[in-house]
Amino acid sequence: MTDEQAKPDGGLTAEEQAVLDEIEEENVDFLRLQFTDILGVVKNVSVPAHQAEKAFTEGIYFDGSSIEGFVRIQESDMRLVPDADTFAVLPWRSGEDGSAAARVVCDIVDTDGEPFAGGPRQVLKSVLEKADDMGYSVSIGPEPEFFLFKTDDEGNATTTPHDKGGYFDMAPKDLASDVRKEIIFTLEEMGFEIEASHHEVAQGQHEINFKYADALTTADNIATFRTVVRAVAAQHDLHATFMPKPIAEINGSGMHSHISLFDEDGNAFADDSDEFNLSETAYQFMGGILNHAPAFTAVTNPTVNSYKRLVPGYEAPIYVAWSDTNRSALVRVPDAAGVSARFEVRSPDPSCNPYLAYAALISAGLHGIETDADPGDPVQEDIYEFDDEQREEYGIETLPPNLGAAVDALEADEVVSDALGPHVSEKFAEAKSQEFGEYLTQVSEWEEDRYLETF
Repeated sequence: MTDEQAKPDGGLTAEEQAVLDEIEEENVDFLRLQFTDILGVVKNVSVPAHQAEKAFTEGIYFDGSSIEGFVRIQESDMRLVPDADTFAVLPWRSGEDGSAAARVVCDIVDTDGEPFAGGPRQVLKSVLEKADDMGYSVSIGPEPEFFLFKTDDEGNATTTPHDKGGYFDMAPKDLASDVRKEIIFTLEEMGFEIEASHHEVAQGQHEINFKYADALTTADNIATFRTVVRAVAAQHDLHATFMPKPIAEINGSGMHSHISLFDEDGNAFADDSDEFNLSETAYQFMGGILNHAPAFTAVTNPTVNSYKRLVPGYEAPIYVAWSDTNRSALVRVPDAAGVSARFEVRSPDPSCNPYLAYAALISAGLHGIETDADPGDPVQEDIYEFDDEQREEYGIETLPPNLGAAVDALEADEVVSDALGPHVSEKFAEAKSQEFGEYLTQVSEWEEDRYLETF
């Protein structure tokens, strides 16, 4: 939809006018126009607050050729168009005169006002439009994990954990409770509804869960969440990282994602007569998730480091199966019914681009509904304890062992590739193949210690 189609008179919507009023009331002097590149890195263009009306009515031009995976030099002119529903004042930014800054998430359009197909937010919007055409809306609740590390005397990140706490520990082992509290208060000021927070299994590792929302809002929230966590950590001279596996031989960070579909009758995943409280639609969606898992793994686990987390022995799900009783399977069905009926996809990690990751997951699930996919029976046993013969007996496959194999699976999967669109799928695969190729040429400290004096 073009700008002219959305606003025929070229004026402001009621939501946009409300934002302009709030900018004045809150004494906002700068507005950060936020978007993400294909790799999921949050970018922003700052404009004086008096440019906000222009941003809504005309968009703000920027050079798309400078952003990873966007466009070529000869196609560089693009525009950022703010989504008024995402406006929030930034709590940590106040001037001496009481002025503040705010941010708003943007869509990207070309010079003709058409949505840019290479914009990650637009990719997710397109998949959600397909879901809507099928009669569904998608809700997702994420569980992002992260590490807090100390910084050195020059402010550079180290890999020294901020504390020695473990799962659900309290002070004095959990030294970051005050930091988490400040993160939560900041997020709540920006409109988040926080459900829980706690120290995770590894030293220096934490999790903050916020309430589920529609998929687009959730993806916006994840991008904001990562920005807030880093900003608050820096105020405490700490470095927050969403790197999946920053330290060897301890648990890595995941972003388990709880998914459900809603239709005109309510939760389309709910069936109280079923043993697991799931409907036929839920099982079909789950079947699609399992069928396309190798392909979407390239998107939900997009770094070389992601595959250091996806190994046996550290509670990471590497087996393509589902269960209600254990966490060794890719998909877990929690004990929930009615409006809360859902299942949890456990493989994504917080380094992913949330827009592309959820577009890939949702498209896989919708294809499962279209094809009446069968997820098979649940696996009640701990799959980590299976040998190769048992896994073959159960028909359990594993996720790709590395980024290169995952990219190969993505390129071979028409459903997930089509959901990303030709521009994004091509640019994403190109960037990740290059990343994996560069990784293969490196010599690690482990290799030096292992081989240098032995051979």
